[in-house]
Formats: sequence, C-alpha cells, structure tokens
Amino acid sequence: MAEQIKAELKAVKGMNDILPPDSARWEWFEDKVRALMQRYGYANLRTPIVEPTALFVRGLGEVTDIVEKEMYSFEDSMNGDKLTLRPENTAGVVRAVAEHSLLYDGGKRIYYMGPMFRHERPQRGRYRQFHQVGAEALGFGGPDVDAELILMCRSLWRDIGLTDVRLELNSLGQPDERRAHRAALIAYFEQHRDQLDAEAQRRLHSNPLRILDTKNPAMQALVEAAPRLMDFLGEASLAHFNAVRAVLDANGLEYRINPRLVRGMDYYNLTVFEWVTDRLGSQGTVCGGGRYDYLIEQVGGKPAPAVGWALGMERVLELLRELGGEAPARPPHAYAVVPDSGSLGTVMSTLETLRAAGVSVLMHAGGKDGQGSMKSQFKKADASGARYALVFGADELAQGMVALKPLREASASQRLLPIAEAAAWAAELLNA
Repeated sequence: MAEQIKAELKAVKGMNDILPPDSARWEWFEDKVRALMQRYGYANLRTPIVEPTALFVRGLGEVTDIVEKEMYSFEDSMNGDKLTLRPENTAGVVRAVAEHSLLYDGGKRIYYMGPMFRHERPQRGRYRQFHQVGAEALGFGGPDVDAELILMCRSLWRDIGLTDVRLELNSLGQPDERRAHRAALIAYFEQHRDQLDAEAQRRLHSNPLRILDTKNPAMQALVEAAPRLMDFLGEASLAHFNAVRAVLDANGLEYRINPRLVRGMDYYNLTVFEWVTDRLGSQGTVCGGGRYDYLIEQVGGKPAPAVGWALGMERVLELLRELGGEAPARPPHAYAVVPDSGSLGTVMSTLETLRAAGVSVLMHAGGKDGQGSMKSQFKKADASGARYALVFGADELAQGMVALKPLREASASQRLLPIAEAAAWAAELLNA
C-alpha cells in the first residue's frame, strides 16, 4: 500500500493565531476598553459574524472597495441565502437596532469588539481577519455626541499610554450638498481625464469622492486642486461642524481640518474624523468614524441619526509596541509547588479556596513520572512571574500548614500559614 502523505494544515493566509503571552496584551487592552465604555455609559452589543450580503451592499455602497473587492461572500448550500462574513460592524449594529426596535424609548449608546473579514493583501497592520472595537451612539442628532465620541478616543489613548496619534477632522455635509460637490468634481476631473489612473477613471462617474482618497503620488497635485466639499456646505452643516470644533477646542484637543478626508463607506454625512500616525507606514489610520444619519433608514429601520467610530486592535497594539510600550504582565499571584502527588486532594482543595477569593494560582502539574524535583518546580515557579511559591511539603502538610515563600524579595523569609484559614490569608496574596 502506498504511503499516504498528509498535507500540513496551517491557518488561512492573513488570519493569524494570537498565542500566549501575546494574547495577554489583547486581554489587557480589552479590559481597558470595557472600563472606558462603562465610564461613558456605552453598553455592549454582540452581532453575528455572518450577515446577509445585501446588508453591506445597501449600507456600504455598491461601488466601495469593500463591496467590490474585499468581502468574503458565499451562498448558503442549504437554502441559497447570499451571506457575507462581516467586513465591518456598523451596518450589523444598525441592522440589529432596526430589527429589534432598540430606539423605541430613546437613543442608545453601544459598543462592540470582535473579528472582521476582508479579502486583501496581508501586510503590517492589515490582515484578512482583523479585530475592531467600535462605539456607536444611535438616536442622537446633535454635535455634542460627535464630540463625546472623539473625546472618548482621547481618553482611551491616555488609558493605554498611546502617543504619537493625531486627529484629522472634516465635514461631508448633507446629501444635497454632496450632490452639488459631486457634479463639480466630475466636471473638474473630466477636464483632467488624461491625468487620472485606471482606478480613478473607473470611479469618475460612480464614486468621484473616492478619487480624493487616492494614494497615487502622481495624482496628488490634481487632487489638491479639486473643488472642496467645504465650499459647498450650507449654514446648518457648517454650524454643526463648528459646534463640534468648539467642544474639542474647549477640551484642549488639537486637530487638523483635512478637506480630503472622506472615509471608505458611502453612509457618512456631516462629521468625519480619523486618528492617524506616521509610525505604521501606509496603514496610518488607527481609528476612524463619523456621523451616518441615514443608514438606519437605508437598512429598513425608522429614520434616526447616528454617529460612531471603529479602531483596529491589531494596529493599536502594533503602534504601542512600535512606541516601546508594553501591556503590563499578568503573572499569577502564586505558584503551587507539590512534591508528592499523594497530597493532591488537600492541595487542590486549598487552591480552590484561594481562587474563590480572587487569588490566581498556577499549580505545578506532574507527568507520568511524578511531580518532578523540587529544584525543577522552583525553577518553573520563578519563570511564571509569580510573587510567591506555596510549598505543600510533607512536613508542612503534617502540621496542617503550607509554606509561603517570597520569590521576588531576596530579604523576605519563608513562613508557614494554616491551610484551614486559607480564605483569611488570601487577601495578603492579593494585596501584596
């Protein structure tokens, strides 16, 4: 019989495993996000990873890069439904809000965390499965909430120690203002059609606003001279934008008005913003968002205003690493040294008492040849980063005691603690 060769199975390209200890950085960041959202009064919403394809076509726009090139879409083999792995989550949040009538009793502040999927060329800070944190305020039409969300971002950067990010701000006005600007853009680019690359020529009549977001160096001068949307804004749109700016100014938040900032989805209006950095090469946008007052109605809900942002978790953590910052280590409070497997009943009962009191304890696990030497166990205890070793030796157990050995203080001495009172001295381990 011919030898069967099994192909090595690996993760899908651009969809990465997050392994310990790096996963601890993610948990630390997620904890910071949850604490931030609680301070601002935002509640967690969890939507499915798979949504109807029509949701993104209708919500994001048929001629966006995401819909045209990047979505993982497929047909359900059971019933023929056209489905898509979510490429972003604002549309899903809006769908959930509309489907469940969440705004029946007033506006809602929502946040989410989770994986998104886009089929694009993997590179630093850009992956096919990536993770986003997003905050959405739905049912609120005033500039105060726009400013609140932007200031929330600044609070998060402070919480995690992130520096070297700057805020860029723009207004996309309202649909009628954009239509007038769109006509002016088309007329302008038509006059310079010979300077447009193939992508810009393809978008000229379908989505000319996206030409302003080109990364082609040869087109930058042309784009800089194009008609500016700000010049087409009416009194109400300008008042909204200036009110947002006034709140940011009052809070000492610096920003740059970028008239070419358009964002990648069609659903935005009025305020749009991005937090950007020069530290991550071409993937310089760390967080972006804006107002989308017409999206809820577009996906079938009752008309209601909304505004939000999303950040890329990979990019934030990569930027932290680039700037030399690291998430604080999360070692266990104690490491249990177990010389004799015959004492496991008492050992594990004691550890469960400590864990119930909030103490994190890593227990040495033996193999088929026993628990291992004391030397090897203490070596692992030290490598764990634990502050203490709990030594369950035969002599100690005979007295109903466990030895508490400090691992990080050379001058501190080992002492005995009564096992029966573990719940009482657990606080000492927690607060040391």
